[in-house]
Amino acid sequence: MIRVVVVDDEALVRSGFELILSAADDIEVVATATGGEAVDAVLRERPDVVLLDIRMPDVDGLTVLRKLRSVPDAPVVAMLTTFDADEYILTALRSGAAGFLLKDTAPDQLAQLVRTLAAGGVVMSPKASRAVWQSHPGAAADDDEGATRVGRLTEREREVLVLIADGLSNADIGTRIHLSAGTVKDHVSAILTKLRVSSRVQAALLAQRAGLLDERNRAESGR
Repeated sequence: MIRVVVVDDEALVRSGFELILSAADDIEVVATATGGEAVDAVLRERPDVVLLDIRMPDVDGLTVLRKLRSVPDAPVVAMLTTFDADEYILTALRSGAAGFLLKDTAPDQLAQLVRTLAAGGVVMSPKASRAVWQSHPGAAADDDEGATRVGRLTEREREVLVLIADGLSNADIGTRIHLSAGTVKDHVSAILTKLRVSSRVQAALLAQRAGLLDERNRAESGR
């Protein structure tokens, strides 16, 4: 079972996510909490995944994220937001969030996104990540050097990086391009080192910034 904690200041949002996710056979919502209750709930329940509202009046999501990142065996954290150009999203991603979900995500997609997070994947659509960049005009300049480093990856590493940005876990990447999970893990480690980033989501942001996903989409549409 994938154990999930939902953190949001609105009771209706918490109960809605709990109802949707609890319908899945392999997911259990072990707790819901407000921002002020979040850290205690996580320490008590030890979930695999935390869905964390980025804007809360009592304790904001960025503060909770920083605290959760410091706990032993920290869970995977994805941010919840109402719109894809939220000004705090880029900060959250750079602070260790594994992606973000819009609160109006279709119910039939929500469980699969949680499974992706639990498997070590990234949850961040190309459309949404573009909106993040466009809402932070200074961010592009900050990461131009990182985007240049993407161009120095090998062809295989670039292929793996695109699949990371698509949200695939190591096992799923291996299945897609016929490599063992261990080999994929080695590629991912090399990619993070060469890009000088500490997480898959930061690597995914650079892939988007460098236009790798657009290149892939153009190539596929031209077939």
